[in-house]
Amino acid sequence: MVYKALDPACPQAPPWCQAPESLSLDSSFFSSPPVNFLQELPSYRSIARKRTNIPSRDKQSGTLLKPTDSYSSQLEEGIAENLNSQSIRKYALNISEKRRLRDIQETQMKYLSEWDQWKRYSSKSWKRFLEKAREMTTHLELWRDDIRSIGGKFGTGIQSYFSFLRFLVLLNLVIFLIIFMLVLLPILLTEYKITNSSFVLIPAKDIDIQCTVYPISSSGLIYFYSYIIDLLSGTGFLEETCLFYGHYTIDGVKFQNFTYDLPLAYLLSTIAYLALSLLWIVKRSVEGFKINLIRSEEHFQSYCNKIFAGWDFCITNQSMANLKHSSLRYELRADLEEERIRQKIAERTSEETIRIYSLRLFLNCIVLAVLAACFYAIYRATIFSQEHMKKEIDKMIFGENLLILYLPSIVITLANFITPVIFARIIHYEDYSPGFEIRLTILRCVFMRLATICVLVFTLGSKITSCDNYSCELCGYNQKLYPCWETQVGQEMYKLMIFDFIIILAVTLFVDFPRKLLVTYCSSWKLMQCWGQQEFAIPDNVLGIVYGQTICWIGAFFSPLLPAIATVKFIIIFYVKEMSLLHTCRPSPRQFRASNSNFFFLLVLLIGLCLAVIPLTISMAHIPSSKACGPFTNSNTTWEVVPKTVSTFPSTLQSLVHGITSEAFAVPFFMIICLVMFYFIALAGAHKRVVVQLREQLSLESRDKRYLIQKLTEAQRDMRN
Repeated sequence: MVYKALDPACPQAPPWCQAPESLSLDSSFFSSPPVNFLQELPSYRSIARKRTNIPSRDKQSGTLLKPTDSYSSQLEEGIAENLNSQSIRKYALNISEKRRLRDIQETQMKYLSEWDQWKRYSSKSWKRFLEKAREMTTHLELWRDDIRSIGGKFGTGIQSYFSFLRFLVLLNLVIFLIIFMLVLLPILLTEYKITNSSFVLIPAKDIDIQCTVYPISSSGLIYFYSYIIDLLSGTGFLEETCLFYGHYTIDGVKFQNFTYDLPLAYLLSTIAYLALSLLWIVKRSVEGFKINLIRSEEHFQSYCNKIFAGWDFCITNQSMANLKHSSLRYELRADLEEERIRQKIAERTSEETIRIYSLRLFLNCIVLAVLAACFYAIYRATIFSQEHMKKEIDKMIFGENLLILYLPSIVITLANFITPVIFARIIHYEDYSPGFEIRLTILRCVFMRLATICVLVFTLGSKITSCDNYSCELCGYNQKLYPCWETQVGQEMYKLMIFDFIIILAVTLFVDFPRKLLVTYCSSWKLMQCWGQQEFAIPDNVLGIVYGQTICWIGAFFSPLLPAIATVKFIIIFYVKEMSLLHTCRPSPRQFRASNSNFFFLLVLLIGLCLAVIPLTISMAHIPSSKACGPFTNSNTTWEVVPKTVSTFPSTLQSLVHGITSEAFAVPFFMIICLVMFYFIALAGAHKRVVVQLREQLSLESRDKRYLIQKLTEAQRDMRN
C-alpha cells in the first residue's frame, strides 16, 4: 500500500477540519487527505525515524513514495500496451474485463496491415499448438496415474521419491541411447551386413606380443550351474558379448564415404552422458533450490508457514490426513526443541562448551574409525577376491565360487546396513538440534555409501598398476593378472549392480512381507508390538537408488550396456517399492515436503555424479589402456585419442584448439568468469536487500491498514454521535 504526500500549501480547508455535520464517507472525503493526516501514519513515522534517503525523482515530485491513486487505470494502460506480446489469460482480471480487452484487441487488429495480422494469427496458432502438445505429453507421462495415486494416499513427500525414480529411469534410458547411437549402432550395422561397411583393424606398433595376449576361458566340460555363475558375475559367455569393454576391439568402421572413428566415439559417448547428467540434474535442482531459498525465512515466518500453509492438499485419504496432522505436530515440536537448544547454547558456560566440543570430537573420531574399518574391510575383501577368483571352477563348489566372486559386494552391502545404525546411535550423544541431527546422519550415510564404491575402484586400480614380482614396464600395467583390466572393472560394477538389485528384492519379499504378516496376525505378541510395521523411510530408499545410479555412471565406460540394465532394474524397483508401500510398509511419521525432498534427492545425486567422475578421470587419463582388448589398444591412455584426432585437423583449426587450451586463454577466461560470478553475487545481494525492504513495506502496510481502520471506526462513531 503506497501513499501520496500532498502539497502543504492547500488553498482549501480540508474536509477533516470541517464540522461533523458535513462529514461523509464517500470517496471524495478520502481522496484528498491532509498532510498532517498522512504524517500520522505508522509508515511515515517509521520512514522519518529511519531517515531513509528518498530517490531524487520522488523528491522532485514531492511524494513520499510512488503514488498509486488509480491502480486499475494504470493496469489497463499496461495491458493495452502489452496486448500484442502477451495473452490476456495471464492477467488477473475478471471475465468481463478480459472480454472487454479482447474486444479492444480485435478492434486494433482491423487497423493493422495484412502482414502484421498474419504474424499475429500465426503466433496465436503456434502458442495454441504448443499448449495442446504440452497437454498431450502430460497424458503420455510415464507412471502418471500411479504417482498421482501415491501422492493422494501418502502425500507429496513419498510421491517425490517415485517421481525421482522415474527421472532416473528416463536418465538411464537416454544414456543408453547415447551409447547405442555412438558405439553400438555402427558395429551392429557392419556385423549384420545391413550397410556396405567393414571393420578397420590397425595393427599395433611398438607393442610387445605378450601384452596382446588375452586368454579366453576354454569351452570344455561345463557344469549345469556354470551358466548361472556367468550370468551373476559377468564371466564366461557374457565376457565375450557386447556387454563389456573387451568386445569393442575395433579401430573404426569404414563406410563408403568416410571412416567412423570408434575410439573417439567411445570416449565422446562417456563425456556426453556425464555432461548430460550434470546439466539435467542442475536444471531440475534449480527449481527446488529456488523454493528452498524462499523457505529459508526467519523462525517466526517458518512457524506461520507451518500453521497457515503447511497442509498438503493432495491428500485424499483419512489415515494420511491423520498422519499429516501428526507430522505437522512433529515439526512444531522440532521447532520448539531447536529453539530450546538455541537458548541452551546461549546460556551455556565455557566449561560446558569445552565439554560438549570434546565429546563431539571424540564421537567424530569414532565415526572416522568406523568408516576406516569399513574401507579397510572392503580393501581386504577386494584383494582376497581378486587373488582367488583365478582358480578353476572345478576346484570349487558352487557356493564357494559365488562367495569369492561376490565377496566385495557382500562386504559393501553389510557396511551399508550396519553403519547407519551406528551413526544413528552416536548422533544422540552429540547434543545437536533435531533438524541438524537428521541432516548430519544423512550426510554421513551418503558419504559411506558412495565412498565404498570409490574404495573398491581405487583398490582395483592399485592392483592393476602394481605387479609385485612381475615387471610392469613392458605393458604399463599388470598384464598377467589383468590382460583386459577394463573388462574386469566392468564385471565388478556389473556384480555390484546385480547384487544390489537382489538385496532390494530379497528384503522386500523375505523381510517386509513376513514382517507385515506377523504384525497383522500376531499383534498380541509383545515382540511384534515392539517391532512394529516397517516404515517407508524416504532418505534410506533414496540413498539406495543413488548408490545404484553411481555404480551405473562409473560402470558405463567399462560396460556400455550397464545403463540398459539399470533402466530395467529401476523399472522393476518402482513396481516393487509401490507394492511394498501399499501392502507392507507404513509412511514415516516425519514427512518431507515435495520441494525439500526433490532438492535433497538431486543434491545427493549430484554428489554421486561428482564422486563417479573422479575414478573415471583417473582411469582414462593416467592408467594405461589394455593392449589386448578394447578400442584403445593403439593408445597409451584413453585420453590420447583426443590429441591424435586434433593432429588430423587443418593447421588453422589446430592453432585455434591449442590456443583455447593454452594458459594464455585459460587465465583471462578464469578472470572473466570470476568477474561474472562477483557480478551475480552482488546482484543477489541487491535482490536480497530489495526483498528485505519489501517485507518491511508489507509490514508497514499492515500497520497502516490497522491505523486507517481505527480512524474509519472513530469517524463512523463520531457520525453516529
